[in-house]
Amino acid sequence: MERVDPALAAVSAPTAQRGRGTGEIVAFIIMVAALLIAPFYVYPMFVMQALCFALFACAFNLLIGYGGLLSFGHALYFGWASYVAAHLAKVGTISIPIWYGSPTWHWLTIPLPPLPPEIAILGGTLAAAVLGLIAGSVAIRRQGIYFAMITLALAQMMYFFALQAKFTGGEDGIQGVPRGMLFGFIDLKDQSHMYLTALGIFLAGFLLIYRIIYSPFGEVLKAIRENEPRAISLGYKTDRYKLMAFVLSAALAGLAGSMKAIILQIASLTDVNWPMSGEVVLMALVGGLGTVFGPVAGAFILVAMQNYLAQVGQWVTVIQGVIFVLCVLLFRRGVVGELANILRIKL
Repeated sequence: MERVDPALAAVSAPTAQRGRGTGEIVAFIIMVAALLIAPFYVYPMFVMQALCFALFACAFNLLIGYGGLLSFGHALYFGWASYVAAHLAKVGTISIPIWYGSPTWHWLTIPLPPLPPEIAILGGTLAAAVLGLIAGSVAIRRQGIYFAMITLALAQMMYFFALQAKFTGGEDGIQGVPRGMLFGFIDLKDQSHMYLTALGIFLAGFLLIYRIIYSPFGEVLKAIRENEPRAISLGYKTDRYKLMAFVLSAALAGLAGSMKAIILQIASLTDVNWPMSGEVVLMALVGGLGTVFGPVAGAFILVAMQNYLAQVGQWVTVIQGVIFVLCVLLFRRGVVGELANILRIKL
C-alpha cells in the first residue's frame, strides 16, 4: 500500500476536505434527526448516558484511530473528570496539596460555594487535560505495547488514589450531585432541558473532533500513524504531535465524564476503574476504528446491551462476549466501517 507523504497530506488537507463526498454530511443529518426524536420513543436517561459514552468513544478513537496510540487507561480522564465535576457542583471548595520541602504535605484550601454546572463541567475537563498532559508526557516516550502498559499503570495508580481520597467518597462515590441552573436560567432538573444540553455538548465535541481529524494537524497525525520514521525524516516533531493528540483526547474524555456526573448525578469508582478503559476500546472496535461515526454506533450498541440484557444476570457477560466475537468475525472493519465499505462512502 502506498504511503502518503505527511508534508503533502498536511498541505492538501483543505483540498481533500473539499473533495469529500456528501456521505458524512447525510450521516450527520440522520444522526442529529435520530437523536432529536429519540426521547419520544426511548427512555431519555438511556439516550443521555449513551451520548456520554459516545463522546468518550469518539475521544478515544481520535487517539487510536487517527494517531495509532492504544491507551488502556482512558478511564483515568473520564473518571477523574467525573469526580472533579461532581465535587465542584456539590461542594465547591477546592483543596490543593502543596509541598514546602517538609516531610508532610500541606493543603491550600480555597473556600467556594457549589458551582454552576457549566463551571463544574469546565473544571472537570481542565482537570482531565492536565492529567492527560502529565500522563502523556510519560507515556509517549515508549511505543506499542509499552505505551499501552504505561497508560494502564498510571490509570490504576490514580484508581487506588481515588479509593483512598476523602473527597471522592471512596467506595460510595459522590452521590446526589445537583444539576443546578445552566448559565443561571436553564433549569437542568427539567428532563427536556437536560437532554438538549447533553445533546448540544455531544454535538459540539463531535464536530470539534471532526474538525481536528480533517485539519492539517489531523493529516500529520495520520501520517505518523502510517509511517512515523518517515514523518520524522521530513522534519516533523512527532512527539509533540502525539502529546497534543493525547491531551486533546484526554480533555474530550473528561468532557464526557463531567457530563455524565451531572446527568446521572453520581461519580463512582466504576468510572475510573480499568473495565471502563476496556469498554471504550470495545465501543471503538465494534463501531469501527478510524471512522467518524463508528464510535457513536459502538457506544449505543454497548450501552443498549448493558441496559436491555441486565435482566439475564451474570449471563450478560457471556452474551456480550459472544456478540463481540461475532462482530469481530463478521464485521472486521466494525459495523460502520463495513457499512461504509458496502455503500462505497466515507463515514
